[in-house]
Amino acid sequence: MRVIRVAPERFRDEELEPAADIIRQGGLVAFPTETVYGLGADALNERVVRRIFEAKGRPSDNPLIVHVSSIEEVYRIAKPNRVAEKLMEEFFPGPLTLVMEKREAVPEVTTGGLRTVAVRMPKHRVALKLIELSGTPIAAPSANKSGKPSPTRAEHVMEDFESEIECVIDAGRTEVGLESTVVDTTVYPIEILRPGAITREMLEELFEVRVAGKSDVARSPGMKYRHYSPEADTIVIVGEKRREEIKRLAHRLAGEGRTVGVAAMNGEEFESVAPHVYDLGASLEEFAERLFDALRTLDRFCDVIVVEGVEQKGIGLAIMNRLSKAGRVYRV
Repeated sequence: MRVIRVAPERFRDEELEPAADIIRQGGLVAFPTETVYGLGADALNERVVRRIFEAKGRPSDNPLIVHVSSIEEVYRIAKPNRVAEKLMEEFFPGPLTLVMEKREAVPEVTTGGLRTVAVRMPKHRVALKLIELSGTPIAAPSANKSGKPSPTRAEHVMEDFESEIECVIDAGRTEVGLESTVVDTTVYPIEILRPGAITREMLEELFEVRVAGKSDVARSPGMKYRHYSPEADTIVIVGEKRREEIKRLAHRLAGEGRTVGVAAMNGEEFESVAPHVYDLGASLEEFAERLFDALRTLDRFCDVIVVEGVEQKGIGLAIMNRLSKAGRVYRV
């Protein structure tokens, strides 16, 4: 695997040319976005898109998000309606994916057999330049083995893949830390298929919004299958007394001979009850940014991870969406 290290705000186009050439030649390139690292390939090349599914161990009916570098490129692969056009105007580039009717240029393997395509324009200079230099939309799910926590550092990608992909672009830690919000614009009220940093409250300033429930059909990534899960037993504690319960539970588990890790906001408070503590910061934005790194880090040392849950408002909805798939949630 080739590693290309760049400074996200100070790089030359020629530094990314080798990665763009790999995309053009039908290879796989892991690259940073503002959300998580993606595993990219030419979205219009059916053969190489199949390689993404093989490398990740991803079910073939789980659609991929197609990344573009301009609004004009959206119209090459999708048929935006007026709602989608307004959302693009407000939030592109950014951590928002729009599900729209697809054009014939997009192979069904990319969309998981659906007649719709999920499209986003990332807010990351490296990602945008890679797409532009490649000369094609790039299909890119998160650059991790299916089911594992998503990668927010290039090191996470290298942990999961060796000879299966050709290249990773290392531009440091991602900013948002959670995958993009996915919105279905083919229905009204518009429907959040996966919550993220573009929150329900932000979307409701423009349109009526509902949040999708569980489904047997994967209309977007993150809906149908198990995701974000460490190998360690993961327990999420929510409610007003959550911090007291985390201490009690960590103490009991340690007494049973378990190696306990705690991931919580202002984490130093838990250092007396657990040998491994990951501080998730002092805000929900810091929590989101650090969550997947916390799960991966603690998974190296612990056989049980206890995580502080949060209220499901704003980006807290996205945080709890990921945690509910990573482990068991208990309210106290």
